[in-house]
Amino acid sequence: VPPARVLVTGAAGRLGAANVRLLAARGVAVTALDRREPEDTDADRVVVGDAADPDVVSRAMAGVDAVVHLAAFPSPTHASAADVFSVNSRATFATLDAAARAGVHRAVIASSYSILGLVWGPGHLRPAYVPVDTGLPLQVADPYALSKQADEATAAMICRRYGITVTALRFPYTADAEVRLPERAEVYRSDPGAGRAELWSYLDERDAARACWAGLTAPVSGMNAVFIAAPDTLAPYPTEDLLDAYLPEVPRHGTFPGREVPIDRNAAGHLLGFHAKYPWPQQTLPLPGREGTAV
Repeated sequence: VPPARVLVTGAAGRLGAANVRLLAARGVAVTALDRREPEDTDADRVVVGDAADPDVVSRAMAGVDAVVHLAAFPSPTHASAADVFSVNSRATFATLDAAARAGVHRAVIASSYSILGLVWGPGHLRPAYVPVDTGLPLQVADPYALSKQADEATAAMICRRYGITVTALRFPYTADAEVRLPERAEVYRSDPGAGRAELWSYLDERDAARACWAGLTAPVSGMNAVFIAAPDTLAPYPTEDLLDAYLPEVPRHGTFPGREVPIDRNAAGHLLGFHAKYPWPQQTLPLPGREGTAV
């Protein structure tokens, strides 16, 4: 049964705004929570305050039957290390705890591909294998990845204690198709090695909102962590060539035809029925020779 009213935390951010638009378009009432007043929002109720404040979150939870929790510092560079970890993890605990106590039965939280530790950790880190899946050992080495590990542990605890269903979506680089995706695509075209840590993965923010909706409505229970990504990479080069050049030592559990992203998207399809609808249009080019280049 689709929710009647959804609380979206971090509603003034890009992903928050995309979720509010999608929910409103589907006839779902939205309570928007953010530290600042969202501009031109489709939410019919706005609460201005901090998602890390239990009193604020409890007030925002009135009449809500589902939650999309997105409020967070989006990287370890947006605040001090202590604040990135403590604010992010506190906000997730405060939001999920308040939701459970209010009788909410379904929540989605924004986890991240960065939980693997590869994006913001030391440059020598490599995944144990590809395609990346939820069985991959974590190599957390920065406060943002640690906050996402804490978020998923919090979701599992809340699920066990209260029986609420929580889906943690491990988003890759997520951006708009007008400016940020083409800018990142150009970076990967000119310097393909720049995408190694993120496996050249991406997601259109409209698909990210669709994934959140799937997390609210799919017939799942318990706590599930799910990788979400577009089916292809944001680099214009064949994936196998990229792996040969930049991750030659990483074992491959399968092949990656064309520009297929080396992230396992099966759980997104099987559990949530989610498949990306907005792939970035990209012509496949031969990877420039990298002989003699340290990778």
